Amino acid sequence: MKKSLIYLRTKTILNSKMATVEKLLLPIQQKADDTGSKVTVVGTGQVGMAAVFSMLTQGVTNNIALVDVMEDKLRGEMMDLQHGCAFMSNAKIQASTDYSISAGSKVCVVTAGVRQREGESRLDLVQRNTDVLKIIIPQLVKYSPNAVFIIASNPVDILTYVTWRISGLPKHRIIGSGTNLDSARFRYLLSDKLGIAPTSCHGYIIGEHGDSSVPVWSGVNIAGVRLSDLNPKIGSDEDPEKWRQMHEMVVKSAYEIIKLKGYTSWAIGLSVSQLTRAILSNANSVHPVSTYLKGEHGIEEDVFLSLPCVLGRGGVCDVIRQPLTDSERAQLQSSATLMAKVQAGINF
Repeated sequence: MKKSLIYLRTKTILNSKMATVEKLLLPIQQKADDTGSKVTVVGTGQVGMAAVFSMLTQGVTNNIALVDVMEDKLRGEMMDLQHGCAFMSNAKIQASTDYSISAGSKVCVVTAGVRQREGESRLDLVQRNTDVLKIIIPQLVKYSPNAVFIIASNPVDILTYVTWRISGLPKHRIIGSGTNLDSARFRYLLSDKLGIAPTSCHGYIIGEHGDSSVPVWSGVNIAGVRLSDLNPKIGSDEDPEKWRQMHEMVVKSAYEIIKLKGYTSWAIGLSVSQLTRAILSNANSVHPVSTYLKGEHGIEEDVFLSLPCVLGRGGVCDVIRQPLTDSERAQLQSSATLMAKVQAGINF
């Protein structure tokens, strides 16, 4: 009898709600579920959530799916973002530990991974993160076989290669966040030194997102004026103005931020947001991202490293063939050799 009363009350409430909706709305057609710009982000850590927040608040997408193994954290992040929907463009935010929620994504961003343990070698970290990607990537490919993948987990260049191997997807649809952030740091430091806005300071860091990255001093310019024409020794050991310290600051900056606050998040989140916008909007804009480089600049290994790339709806459309000095090319090749050496020890 008690169960029957509960059922009747529930039915009455539902009918009442439906009556209100029916009084308010005259249905004309069924609402579309997919905005055509769905983005899945795997990993709700600091980097993943910074990327999500940047994408939502910058209007890159209003359709986000979050995936993680930590169910409570996942639900909490989803609810927190949903409660901010009134401040955004009618955002649809979903979250689940089940990868089926990612179905139909245009872009899949992977930020998940394990942190390096004390005393752990780089190769051991690569293997542990490879084992994580073995779980993540096939599921994403299953539900979004036409998506472009952006890998932001570290070491990003090697894990971009791993994703390419695991996924079986064309290389142009597997992108590493690469030196997009390194180049942004570089441009900020140039800006700070010159007193010119970062958006007007043009320069690239290429190669590895890490210690063996290569600053392309030969191409650094302001309004087309190359600094190397004004200072032929710029960036070299012989440069009396010591511009090379700027690249050293780029390399050390992540370590410094981690030392100060425990992790990096905002800048890489903004970087991933920019890359996602370029893909979703078919911008054909140029970004230094990790892509397959065998055959370029004398590189003979199957590696993913950063060069300026044209990004559009299908991922990497073109790789810009930068003119490099002999020194810059040698440094890039050295970076490739280092990546290949680490990759050779990976167990797939």
